Amino acid sequence: MLVGHGSTLNADSSAPTHQHAAALRQRGLFGQVLTGFWKEQPTLAGVLRGAWGRRVFVVPLFISEGYFTEQVIPREMGFARRGPNEFARVQLRGTQTVAYCGPVGTHPSMTDVILARAAEVVAPSSANPSRPPVPAETSLFIAGHGTGNSENSRRSIERQVEQIAARAEFSSTHGVFMEEEPRIADCFNLATTRDVVVVPFFISDGLHSQEDIPVMLGEPEAVVQDRLRRGQPPIANPTERHGRRVWYARSVGYEPRLAEVILERVREAASWTA
Repeated sequence: MLVGHGSTLNADSSAPTHQHAAALRQRGLFGQVLTGFWKEQPTLAGVLRGAWGRRVFVVPLFISEGYFTEQVIPREMGFARRGPNEFARVQLRGTQTVAYCGPVGTHPSMTDVILARAAEVVAPSSANPSRPPVPAETSLFIAGHGTGNSENSRRSIERQVEQIAARAEFSSTHGVFMEEEPRIADCFNLATTRDVVVVPFFISDGLHSQEDIPVMLGEPEAVVQDRLRRGQPPIANPTERHGRRVWYARSVGYEPRLAEVILERVREAASWTA
């Protein structure tokens, strides 16, 4: 069971959840693959009623542990009966064992998802015939929201920065944020190379990744809106900015390898129920 945020304003918000659910159904590994949302149908409160399997694994498609993964989802799905952050991750409900997995964004294998996003955006194509940058001569930036209200929002990105930096594939790897330091626009000063790749660490291509961050990277808002109306990426790849050649990827939530992260979360939870 894949659980997403959903949105009443952005129809694309639930797209990654449906994408990965469809991919998992095609593999035939589970009797059912269901989806549930906080802001869309089917709702979190009702989706469990449609599960008929003996074992049910609930996987939150969220970037970090926080308010939604530790309070909203557990409450709506009946896990948290003793208050926030005080609930059993595995519960017996009648003849069913229901396991609440950790969010995909905090799993170590998200590193491969980020690197796949970075590789895809620089790959030559008919629409993008430019010479691809050499990773060792490229600065990689993982762009996230950041918030003073939750340290976990920042921590998940910092963990990925450490893991990618340890591989030494890029000249440098940094985390940048919308609401914390260093800011998105600081990437031009932090970059040690001419080529810069920015990967949004978000599940869906929503307001932040499609509008806010491109503007923070220096793209005029009117240009961003015009490109989006035409069905184009918000920033042309590559784009020259402040002496840098910038490549802007889609959000990590659309990367097909995220399905493997979901399976890793299920395998992890399966060991709890063995």
